[in-house]
Amino acid sequence: MEVKLHDIGEGMTEAHVSHFFVKAGDSVKADQPLVEVQTDKMTAEIPSPSAGTIKEILVSEGTTIEVGTVVLLMEAAGYKPEEKGKKAEPVSAAVSMSSAPAAPRNRKRILASPYTRKIARENGVDITEIEGTGAAGRITDEDVTRFIEGSNTVQTQPAEKEMEDQATETNQGTAESQESIPFRGRRKQIGMKMKSSLMTIPHCTHFEEIDVTNLMELRSQLKRADTNISASAFFVKALSLALKEFPIFNSRVDEEKEQITFIREHHIGVATDTEEGLIVPVVKNVENKSLKAIHSEMKEYTLKAKENKLTSKDVTGGTFTISNVGPMGGSIGATPIINYPEVALVSFHKTKKRPMVNDDDEIVIRSMMNISMSFDHRAADGATAVAFTNWFAELIENPNLMIVELI
Repeated sequence: MEVKLHDIGEGMTEAHVSHFFVKAGDSVKADQPLVEVQTDKMTAEIPSPSAGTIKEILVSEGTTIEVGTVVLLMEAAGYKPEEKGKKAEPVSAAVSMSSAPAAPRNRKRILASPYTRKIARENGVDITEIEGTGAAGRITDEDVTRFIEGSNTVQTQPAEKEMEDQATETNQGTAESQESIPFRGRRKQIGMKMKSSLMTIPHCTHFEEIDVTNLMELRSQLKRADTNISASAFFVKALSLALKEFPIFNSRVDEEKEQITFIREHHIGVATDTEEGLIVPVVKNVENKSLKAIHSEMKEYTLKAKENKLTSKDVTGGTFTISNVGPMGGSIGATPIINYPEVALVSFHKTKKRPMVNDDDEIVIRSMMNISMSFDHRAADGATAVAFTNWFAELIENPNLMIVELI
């Protein structure tokens, strides 16, 4: 019986093998964890499909494998080799692929991102004919481009070669003082997803400042009434109200089908910083939830993220993402990368008291917060993004208006 890496997350294509819980010869029970893998969103365990014995482990810890890769072989409990080929033929059809002479795992593995495969497909190129120059033979976008142009070899220019030689000489002299960390697991998955997003989506970032003085006062009043609701919960709810008015930012762009699909449900992803890297738990159906419910769910997800206990259900299905870096201090602006295949992301930066001029031309002290909104320019233009953030700002600056919208 083959145990494979299956798709345990939305859009997942590969995972990092972190740790095996078993070794060859071990007896296991059904649903017993066999191996721990790390995707760009979470840590997950692959369970045993049945009781049996581990026969052979085919991949090593610390490697990155694609979905569909055979991780290990096991023998199901009660299996009798001498009965093979008799009455077992009808029920063995499902596993005949693993025992067929032309075993799939002897086939050349093609390592390439979905975007790289898309480039090859759109240009009529058979990606199996391309020689990859990336890590572990991975085929890069540049490899596909060179193949299309008629050359599948890497040419190093003299100036570049000279710089490489100089870098090598420098490195040889300072090797003992250098330090490195592994670029794998969640960090590598995040990097690959961000690169794919930037190469697929034409990003455009819009900046705005919002007066949150009234919101802060409302929160203080609620605290005095023993009701604590985070500013992030207000932001999430206000964004949901804004998405009702501007549904284009809660959509999906499909270039192949030449259509933009609007999504009715507002599943807001909340970017959360952890020791292993950024992860985005998703608060589902925000449009139907109260501020209290949103606050409670966000608090729970943050705790689960810190303890690395998020499940696949917790981190999939997002339609819009926020990143609240304000509490970390220091940030006054950014150009956030969209969480593909979503079409927009809003980042909230630090709140700072500043002198402002009010409508009566008086200088007053107000609590001001900067926001950055990155959006997919294929789906919307700058004017629509400005209108969206203007309405969001109106709701935040006048929280009573938000309450009226909720009635």
